[in-house]
Amino acid sequence: MVEGLIGKKIGMTQQFDDAGNVIPITILKAGPCTVIQMKTVEKDGYVAVQLGFVEERGVRKPLKPQIGHFKRSGVPVVRKLQEVGCSDPAAVKEGDQILVDIFEVGETIHVVGTSKGKGFAGVVKRHHFAGGGASHGSMFHRAPGSIGASSYPSRVVKGMRMGGHMGDERVTVRKLKVVATDKDNNLLLVKGAVPGAKGGYVLIKKGTFVSPRAK
Repeated sequence: MVEGLIGKKIGMTQQFDDAGNVIPITILKAGPCTVIQMKTVEKDGYVAVQLGFVEERGVRKPLKPQIGHFKRSGVPVVRKLQEVGCSDPAAVKEGDQILVDIFEVGETIHVVGTSKGKGFAGVVKRHHFAGGGASHGSMFHRAPGSIGASSYPSRVVKGMRMGGHMGDERVTVRKLKVVATDKDNNLLLVKGAVPGAKGGYVLIKKGTFVSPRAK
């Protein structure tokens, strides 16, 4: 059984439970995905499947190597490829289509995405420093403060928290609950927020699966 799907973030909405509490909901377009390639222990050293996210608009001018790679699975060239784990490789073959029905309502999932890029940010925004006094004349408002001793070791140690590029990095949100599924429209509704902006690609993985590489 394939243990994940490639999806796309559609947006957010909300629902109300029986007690009247507001539940934040993220809508994901989960699949359809096609198995492009099988990874085996004999050939690759591990077991996995390479999925391709099928979209309405495919690659306009695919390259010859791309055409050859997708020829075996019998599907047009797609933009997004991703490897996911597979607990039963014998039940899956190249060209099979994986749909949102692999997930059930109430199931726990993990969602991997790319966070929104914030550009250059200072230490207050990037690392949540408190900053200095805001009064007039303090001359220390949002500065980082000391970054190391001068006599020894006379250098800035690795890992020092400083201003720099913020966001645009791989983020995993764990233990999200599936609220509802829509097989006709390939939609997956999960409780809570997932990383990234609208239209961004995400990887949706079952929360109970352990990768063979981690053993």
